[in-house]
Amino acid sequence: MENAKFCQIANYQYSSEAYLFKGKLESEGIEVFLQNENTINTDPLLSNALGGVKLFVHSENAIKAKEILNSIPEYSVDDKGELLFCPSCGSQKIIMVTTIKDFKSFFAFIYGLLTLSMPLFSKQKYKCESCNFEF
Repeated sequence: MENAKFCQIANYQYSSEAYLFKGKLESEGIEVFLQNENTINTDPLLSNALGGVKLFVHSENAIKAKEILNSIPEYSVDDKGELLFCPSCGSQKIIMVTTIKDFKSFFAFIYGLLTLSMPLFSKQKYKCESCNFEF
């Protein structure tokens, strides 16, 4: 594969996301190349300006790689890998969100903002994209 051409099949805002999908593709025997990962690891605020971390595969593996990525659930799953259901409306469009609605997480957010550090505490919940119910 000396003259093999690569094609971009996905891009991600953060390298941590790209590493997950890179690992999945490599476990399936597909060689993966990431672009901009080190720059965005150094300064995450550049992600939007650079177009995120770009995931490339050999052109001959592009269709198989896209099929593998499309088989990965987009929404939150339980410990068995099954999609979660909203207890309010029954939808499977469940995402994990970080909230600062209680005093402890709000204080941690303000402390992190004032000291220019990462928040010490945040509360994570599931949120239904269909009815906006949080649980």
